[in-house]
Order: sequence, then C-alpha cells, then structure tokens
Amino acid sequence: MRFAPLLLLPGGLALLAGLDAALTLAGLPAPAGSARLASIHGSLMVLGFLGTVIALERAVALRRPWGLLAPGLLGAGALALVVLPDPLLGRLLLTQGMLVLVLVYAVLWRRNEDPTVAVQALGAVLATGAALLLTRVPVADVLALLVGFVVLTIAAERVELARLAMPPGAGGRLVALTVPLSLAALATLLWPTAAGRITAVLLLALTLWLLRHDVARRTINATGLPRFAAAALLAGYAWLMVAGLLLLATGRPQGVVYDVVVHSVFLGYAMSMVLAHAPVILPAVLRVRLPYTPWMWAPLALLHATLLVRVVAALLSGVASAPDGTVATWTGAAGGNVAALLLFVLTAVATALAAARRPVRPARRPVRPPARTLSRTVEGP
Repeated sequence: MRFAPLLLLPGGLALLAGLDAALTLAGLPAPAGSARLASIHGSLMVLGFLGTVIALERAVALRRPWGLLAPGLLGAGALALVVLPDPLLGRLLLTQGMLVLVLVYAVLWRRNEDPTVAVQALGAVLATGAALLLTRVPVADVLALLVGFVVLTIAAERVELARLAMPPGAGGRLVALTVPLSLAALATLLWPTAAGRITAVLLLALTLWLLRHDVARRTINATGLPRFAAAALLAGYAWLMVAGLLLLATGRPQGVVYDVVVHSVFLGYAMSMVLAHAPVILPAVLRVRLPYTPWMWAPLALLHATLLVRVVAALLSGVASAPDGTVATWTGAAGGNVAALLLFVLTAVATALAAARRPVRPARRPVRPPARTLSRTVEGP
C-alpha cells in the first residue's frame, strides 16, 4: 500500500484531459483542443477521475493489496482513453476496474454488514453497467446510471461520515430510498422518459432526506473547515435539487436542459462534495497534510458563481427573446467552471507543500497534578 498514492496520477491526468475537453466543447482555446477528447469528456470526468478517486479511497480502507487493482484498472482505462485513438480498450479497462470495485465493496460489507457500504456497492454496479454500455451507446443513454453512481456513492459516504448526527435506522432508510432509485435508473434504458421522471422523484426524495438530517445544517454556523465543508455540502444539495426538478419536468433532458442537468449533478453536486471532503479524505489517501486555509473559499465560490451564470445563460438561450450575448455569457461561464477546478487543484497543492515544510508540532500532554492531590480529588476530602 506504500505506493498507492501514485495510482491517483492517471486520475489526475483524466481530470486535466476532461477539462481540456470541456474547453473544446465550449468553443474556447484549449491546450490540446482535441475533438476526440471532447467526445469522451463524460467518461474521463466521471469514470476516469471520480471513479479512480473513489476506488483508491476504498482500496485504502480495505487494506489489502489486491484492492489496488480497482484504481489501477480505472487509471489505466483513463490513460488509454487519453492516449489511444480507439476508445474501446479504455472503456473495457474502466469496466474491469468498476467490477473490481464492486468486489472491494463486497469484502468491506462482509466485515460489518454496513448498509452504507451496500449502497456504495450498488452505485458501483450502476457504473459498471454504464462503462460497459458506453462501448456501444452514447453517454446520454446511460446518464441515469452515471448519476446513480455518483449520487449513491456520495450519499452513502455522507451517512457514514455523519452517522452520529443521523437518526436511528438511517442506514435502512438510505437503502429504502436508493434501491428503487437504482431500479428506476436501470429502467431508463428501456423507458427513458417515464422512468426518467420516476428517477427524478426518487432523487428529490433522497436529496430532501439528506438535507434534512445532514450535520451541515448546523456546522454552517461554525468557523474554519466545518463551515467551509458545510457550505460546499449545502450548495451541492441545492444543485442536485435543480437537476431533479428539471429531470422531473422533462423526463429525458435534451439540448440546453441536458447541459444544465449534467453539470448541476457532476459539477454543482459531485465536485462541490469533492471540495468539501478533500481536506479530510486526501490526507488519509495520499498521506499528506492538507490543512484548511481560507483560500479554499476562492475556488468554491468561483465554481458555484460561474455554474449559476452558466445555467441561467443556458436556459435563456432556449427562449426566443433571449438577450444578446447569452451564448458568449454561457461560454465564458463554462471557462470559469474549468478555472475553478484548476484553482482548487493549485490551492490544494500549494497548501500541501506549505504544510510539508512546517514541522509537525507534537500534541501537548495535559499537566497531571501530583499523585497526592489526585488521590484527594478522587476520594474526596
């Protein structure tokens, strides 16, 4: 497990390639500017980047060398997608990586039969199906599966991390909400519009339940890291509500609505959750110190501000009386989304390097009173 952090490098490459593809799709100058990368933008961001990060975190929790096969295969798949002209090998490697991740979850579940692990495993099953189907169908056809993977994984981790703040039986309630959501997502492969609306109803129900019980509603009044994480979490839930409402209205989103739904989920929700958990998760996975710094607010605020502008501009572009410059506004906001994610990466790297230069201060040991005084305290006068 010593070299496990190196497996994050292909995931980082997938993120950079995905951001390059995002610039290309927005019609902005990009370092590579590859139409081929633009065609696999979704796979790079969701399976290549997020999949690798999630699999590496779970492999570290498993503490068995074979568990590293999951992030290894996912990273190799992302690398193959970037380098090779034919995406088939990369997609097959991504499928195999997700299959191994399902096995990792199965072993983790056998340790204590935690319902949150079962829900994460269910999300990995959806991602496996999406990765395999992407060898034959476009990403729009498996959107519900990819949304299910991200939503189930993050929702289960929120319940796992905030277990003490959750009501009794929260794990069982989570299962009751996510199993029908997964079935509805699978049903979109056959009945995209009807099943899409059912998926939206269940997605909204899950979001409202999480929002009601998440400790972020209280820690938003704190300071430092708890407040930063709470702000990122609550903003993420808000964007998931936006996606659910639009999906409910359309069933099968297309055109500008598709753009809004996709980026509300994968930027507004998923990436905001990544920013919220990064100061806690990354040190455990990468074995580096990443202390909170107020500079982390800058990429978070930029991400949500530019996403809001992007969503409003996209929705206005479908109106006949849309103001001039709407398309240019959308394009600039899309570039702002990319800048926000790059800014967070730079902030995290700079913070980690600065923390590495500072010596770790040993925790102060409490001063113990003399034994005679302690004895009198315990026994009384």
